[in-house]
Amino acid sequence: MDRAIDIGLVLAVAIASAVPFVDRGPGTVTAYGVVFNVATVVPLLWRRRAPFAVMVIVGIAATLVSLHHRPGQNLQYAGLLAIYTVASLGRKRWQRIGVLVVIVITFPPASLLLKDNELDEFMFTMLLPLAAFLLGSLERTRREHAETLRQHAETLRERADQLERERRAEAARAAAEERARVARDMHDILAHAVSLMVVQAEAGPVVVRTDPDKAERSFDAIAEAGRDAMAQLRRLLGVLKADEAQRLPQPTLGELPALVHPGATLTETGERRPLTPDTEIAVYRIVQEALTNTVKHARAQHVAVRLSWAPDELELFVTDDGQGPQATIAGGHGLVGIRERAAACGGTAEAGPRPEGGFEVRARLPYLEGDR
Repeated sequence: MDRAIDIGLVLAVAIASAVPFVDRGPGTVTAYGVVFNVATVVPLLWRRRAPFAVMVIVGIAATLVSLHHRPGQNLQYAGLLAIYTVASLGRKRWQRIGVLVVIVITFPPASLLLKDNELDEFMFTMLLPLAAFLLGSLERTRREHAETLRQHAETLRERADQLERERRAEAARAAAEERARVARDMHDILAHAVSLMVVQAEAGPVVVRTDPDKAERSFDAIAEAGRDAMAQLRRLLGVLKADEAQRLPQPTLGELPALVHPGATLTETGERRPLTPDTEIAVYRIVQEALTNTVKHARAQHVAVRLSWAPDELELFVTDDGQGPQATIAGGHGLVGIRERAAACGGTAEAGPRPEGGFEVRARLPYLEGDR
């Protein structure tokens, strides 16, 4: 497209440059004049590739044409187009400044010399190159401004794409964390409920013949554990129905007495402090998992849950008098989950056998900024 435009401009300039010679006699047009005119026009075909070099060649050829023919109102269209091209497409600033210097130094003296010192010819010859240079500079400014806008739009588009990728990555990370949390909570809920149900179910056939009332309480405990597990699962899975769904309440310290099954005791020492919701959930789940492990593995006769409210942290102890966990249990999912929950609240958790027998889970949860 640019090449076709350049060819059209060359033809137009060639025709315009030949017009002043139409009214002259055959003897006024010489071979030198034809060569100089061709040298003025043809280099314009390469004006985009080497604008400054083309302007120099055209300027020299145009000067020779004027000196050879002195063609009255010859506007030197090729020179004007070359000046416009340097101002618009010149790659170096010194080239554009050089064009201005050439215009100021060369054109006025040439006009005074070739036009018999007429003032109007001087002004006319001076203003046309300046106008061509100004138009070229305006075109350069317009093009650079358009390029700046394009680059800015491209930067904004890349930034928007980056933000979208970051948003998706963050959403994926949050979803993964939520799935992990749900998996841990489901494990805690089901393991605790099923363990209690198994214990009560195993005791049922024994006491049903000797103590029907106690057997009835065992079956009630099984049903209650099942209902509680179902309610907690519905509450837990309900938060996954929609991203904007309002989260239902999570377990709090007030629900600990209901969590502690028969045969276990719950005591507190010190002055209770308000805890953040995350810390309260962690306390509840740690106690729940510790009780579940006790029922599943320790075969304990007695379990004690104790909360000790120290000045800077809450100390949590779940102890039993059972056989202790098997060697593989200490690294199991349940105790790993206890450590993870404690660490998420800035605390620590340990589990191991006691010197006097039995097993103990110990957790220390510092009071966070929102707890004070």
